[in-house]
Amino acid sequence: MSNNSRPCKNCQKRTLTQDEDSGNLVCKSCGILQDFDNYDPQIGGISGAVGTYIRHGSAGSGSVYNYKESKIYHAEKLIEDLMLQLELSDKSSDVKRTVFQITEGEYGQGRWFEVCIGACAYVLMRKDSKPLSIVKVAEVVKCDIYELGRMVYRVVDFLDTKLPEFDIVNSFEHYIKEAPTFSGVEEDIKGRMLKQGVFLVQCLVKWYVTTGRRPLPVVAAVLVFVAQLNQVDVTIEDVAEELQVVVVTCKLRYKELLERLVKVARGLPWGEDVTIKNIMKHAPFVIQYMELKSMSKNSDKRKSFKDVGVDLDYMIDDFLSNENVVDIKSDSQYFQMDPSLSIKSPNGFQISQECLAMIYTKIKNQVSVLESANSRYSKEREMKSTYDWWQGESEMSKKLLVKQILEKDVGLSTTPPSFDRGCLANERRKAKIKAAKCRIHKTMYPSDAGSIDKIEQCPVEHVSGGKKRRRKMKVDVDWEDFIIETLLLHQVEEKEIEKGYYKVLLDLHVFNH
Repeated sequence: MSNNSRPCKNCQKRTLTQDEDSGNLVCKSCGILQDFDNYDPQIGGISGAVGTYIRHGSAGSGSVYNYKESKIYHAEKLIEDLMLQLELSDKSSDVKRTVFQITEGEYGQGRWFEVCIGACAYVLMRKDSKPLSIVKVAEVVKCDIYELGRMVYRVVDFLDTKLPEFDIVNSFEHYIKEAPTFSGVEEDIKGRMLKQGVFLVQCLVKWYVTTGRRPLPVVAAVLVFVAQLNQVDVTIEDVAEELQVVVVTCKLRYKELLERLVKVARGLPWGEDVTIKNIMKHAPFVIQYMELKSMSKNSDKRKSFKDVGVDLDYMIDDFLSNENVVDIKSDSQYFQMDPSLSIKSPNGFQISQECLAMIYTKIKNQVSVLESANSRYSKEREMKSTYDWWQGESEMSKKLLVKQILEKDVGLSTTPPSFDRGCLANERRKAKIKAAKCRIHKTMYPSDAGSIDKIEQCPVEHVSGGKKRRRKMKVDVDWEDFIIETLLLHQVEEKEIEKGYYKVLLDLHVFNH
């Protein structure tokens, strides 16, 4: 069978013929076999043959996945990996269900999806009242806490749920049991630290130290305090690192705790001698006083030292020990003691708070108990101060509702720090208003200038140069004084100015005219 449609590739003659056996074309003139003569192209549409190439999404011969199935597989794998990093592998299935609900089964890819997974994990842990640091979640998903916080808000809004209040007591219990710093502490000491810490944490709630603040720095401060109280060697830097909070903030909360304990100590006869520097030496007495005060059933809430039933046996034995050479014969004018009575039965005689304070002052001036006591007495006193002073019987050592905490009396009633700062700012604005009225009157009526009281100048701090270069100077008026004068000249009521909303008042009474 000849084929004259095309010439031979070799001799260019149209003498091609088809071989019956192979089907290839052969030139009769030169006998050369023509290449690719029997090529059959596989042409077809989408439903046609696909050749030997692998489609996108396939996993080899016999198993082909589409794009959605691959995306879901990788998303679930990502959730498991992130939960493993957060040490929440048991929550992986719950997080998958939550993400499935939020994305309507589509899941997702990219950085936003990782943030969404972290937000879902945080919301689920908060709903179960289990502590999980948002800082730790942000580090795992590699975003800042503000971005994660916005995603948490969106997740809560989508699920139409409400997160419970942060349980600071549960958080303290969790960290004192799980923190590596306290892993080597004996169980009996750790149990005592737990009760003391719960007591102090709830006292800080009553004293509004936790109001408007991040709670974990407060937890860190109490952890460090109870550790030092029980001779456990920890540092605030180590605890802050384990709780993943800022060290500076923890130190501020620790200082506030000491300041409040010093205020409580003012109710004791020797309270004037207690300062932030020596509060740790007096802490056993102060906390015992707070504990017994919280257990007091007095309806009239008496605050005298003797009403709470403080352990006079221990205190008198401590300060009037036979091992301390103290002459108290001259103190017989304050009270009369029956020789048959021993110090171990202090209820047999009555000592007023004033008498006890005078005795203590006299003893303190004559001899220092801590310096004069020998090693045996110091050891006994240390053991007694470590074990005997803490009873752990107060309800404040157990988790209470906020209402119950506020009803307890622990020797100190205070107001929120923000309220105190607001009151001080209000008083400062009142003084500025008074001074501004005097200046206005002096300008409008020069003849009456001599009858006006001298205006108190307000100190204003000016900062120049670096952080260490600071100079202070007193000026007659500042920008706030000018604003107050302007508002007074526009007849704005003083009560409105005292609130300090200058921008709103300027918009209403000055720039709106």
